[in-house]
Formats: sequence, structure tokens, C-alpha cells
Amino acid sequence: MIDIRWRGRIGYREAYAQQQQTREALIASREPGELWLLEHDPVVTLGRRGGTLDEAALKARGVDVVQTERGGLATYHGPGQLVGYLLVPIDVHGWTVKGVVAGIEQGIIAWLATVGIEAHLREGAPGVWVGPNKICAIGLHFSHKVSMHGFALNVTTQASAFDGFVPCGISDGGVTSVLQETGRALPLDEIAQSVGSSVLREISRIHV
Repeated sequence: MIDIRWRGRIGYREAYAQQQQTREALIASREPGELWLLEHDPVVTLGRRGGTLDEAALKARGVDVVQTERGGLATYHGPGQLVGYLLVPIDVHGWTVKGVVAGIEQGIIAWLATVGIEAHLREGAPGVWVGPNKICAIGLHFSHKVSMHGFALNVTTQASAFDGFVPCGISDGGVTSVLQETGRALPLDEIAQSVGSSVLREISRIHV
């Protein structure tokens, strides 16, 4: 049984260090693992593919910039965004890397449908989209078949938060949020459990 934990608001670097420690423990123990749901202070993280950004302008706005080992390009985390970190030994559950990514995408799509948003996938572009705009970014890293990092769902995130860089390398669209699509400002702590349950349910259902 994978525990779903609401962690509240926590700094990115602190959560990053905790992820690394937890993953090392899971590599050794092969216990079922956890899904953390949380919110970050403003930060732009870079994946292995880097990203296009104005680091000086971001830091002048108080936005930290952190290099990580996850997949993907530059993305933003900050207030109003529900971040999910999947810390799980996928082989213990019979999951595959492709199945985990597909399950997260389908889990977010299914949850968005419950609040009246019709979301979709986009060929060649991981994540979840509403029209031409991304509403959820996905990027993971696996070591010894234990996952780390996860997804970032824009709930009440302001579009201006993405100024100063090209989010996820998007060149023919932008970003959106649950608030922008529905006019509803949903509290993160109230939706965390349902989002997490939807994601884990879909990962468990998909075998790729």
C-alpha cells in the first residue's frame, strides 16, 4: 500500500534532499513507497535537457533556480501549484517506467474531468494539456528502479509566474490552470488526496 502524504508548503531544496534520502532508503528496503503532495516556494528547476531562461531576472524576482536529474526541460514550482513526488520501487508493484508516466498523465486527466476540465495528451510532449496550453508538467528520474520527482499541476498558479523562461520548451502554446479554466480557486490541501488517489489508481491500471 503506497501512502499518500500531504506535506504542506516546503522549500524545494529541502524537499529535494528529503527525496534523495527517502529513495536511498527505498533502494535498500524495497518497501511499497510514498506519494508526497506539497506546495513549493517560487523556484525554476532544470531537467537533464536544460532550458532557456533569464536566470538573473528570475533571481531578481526572488525565484530560485535549481538543476536536477529529472527528465524534461525548465519548469516552475510555486504557490498555487500541487506538486506530486512519487517515491516508489516500481518493480515491487510490477510497474514499468512507461506505465508510470502514462498512469500519471491519465490520472491527472481523470481528476481534471471531475472539476469540469477536458484535458488531453500531446504527441511528443509529456504532460497534460488543455487546448494548446499545459496544465500539468511531468518529469521523473529512476535509480535502481525507484522513482523520484513526479508532476506539477497548476491549480491557482498565476500565468505571470512563468515569465523569464520558456516553460517545458513550449513554443506553440502557453500554460493554464484550474482557476483559469473554471474560475474556481480550489485549496491544495482539500484536493491533494483525490488527485493522488486518481494518479495511483491509473498507474496501477496501466501496464506498458
